[in-house]
Amino acid sequence: MENKSIRVGISVGDIHGIGMEVIIKTLSDTRMLQSCTPVVFGSPKMASFYRKQLNIQDFSFNFIRSWEGINQKQASLFVTWEDEIPLDPGTEQASGGEYALKSLDAGIQALKEGQIDVLVTAPLNKHNIRLPQGEFRGHTEYLGAAFGKSNPLMMMVSEQLKIVPVTGHIPLSEVHSKINKEKITEHILATIHSLQQDFLIRKPRIAVLGLNPHAGDAGLLGNEEEKAIIPAIQWLKEQGHTVFGPFASDGFFGTSAFINYDAVVAMYHDQGLIPFKTLSFSTGVNFTAGLPVIRTSPDHGVGYDIAGKNKASEQSFRQAVFLATDLYRNRSLQKELTANPLKITQQKRER
Repeated sequence: MENKSIRVGISVGDIHGIGMEVIIKTLSDTRMLQSCTPVVFGSPKMASFYRKQLNIQDFSFNFIRSWEGINQKQASLFVTWEDEIPLDPGTEQASGGEYALKSLDAGIQALKEGQIDVLVTAPLNKHNIRLPQGEFRGHTEYLGAAFGKSNPLMMMVSEQLKIVPVTGHIPLSEVHSKINKEKITEHILATIHSLQQDFLIRKPRIAVLGLNPHAGDAGLLGNEEEKAIIPAIQWLKEQGHTVFGPFASDGFFGTSAFINYDAVVAMYHDQGLIPFKTLSFSTGVNFTAGLPVIRTSPDHGVGYDIAGKNKASEQSFRQAVFLATDLYRNRSLQKELTANPLKITQQKRER
């Protein structure tokens, strides 16, 4: 496989949040350039404003307006706008959403054109983004629409845990109506495919959580387990997949049972993300699986309460960059091996 520097596109998120702070803190470590070539979609004035706020003297961007200007020895900023925008860290403003979307759209376009290899997105605020076609539900749904995938997966990834919720950014009152055998089966199969393609796990072990307390307690506390979750698990087992459950989520995480599985499929957003962020908040990464491209993001929000105060930790953002490059290499290797089955045979002989 070609050993090339991976181009990592970076969208800046809400320009009044902590996005640019964690980006600059991450990229000011020159060791990042050993594994990737970062390209941020933003403006020189915004970059200069936040660099001065952070009082980082020995870091600067290579400002470019065309892809010919890329320098693999320096982090680049692709000039996406040059508007005069008042920056007021820690405030929720319409401009925060407007320019977050400009940056994101520029990153998506660059991905489609093959100018970047992966996309890492800084946090944005769904409430200040206006779309002509309706509400902005989140990065996952927006990227799914951009790349023609109606059901991309939100996979939360850390060193010790991977969690995929079956239902994402919807009200809790709607979860019940969205849980059915077909949807659960679809999400588990997509999870298995991503673990094989993106993490090179040949036969993943999947744990499935119940929806109700005590996983329904044999129908006493709800029947979604009996009607939808158990039939999905049974069908998948019949197809040869190693799928287990349904587990009561409190005991499952309380006893650290999750360490025995390659991924956990939760029924709704908070059921999966509360334990994930409790265990992995500073290092967790949000990965949009099920797309033809790779996108990752830190597992935190815009951080208005600490924006502009030089308090934001870059750990999760740094891990998002590392994971994006790892996944890109894994997908490339998987394509190479499946295209050349003789190499797989040769590898088995050498073991």
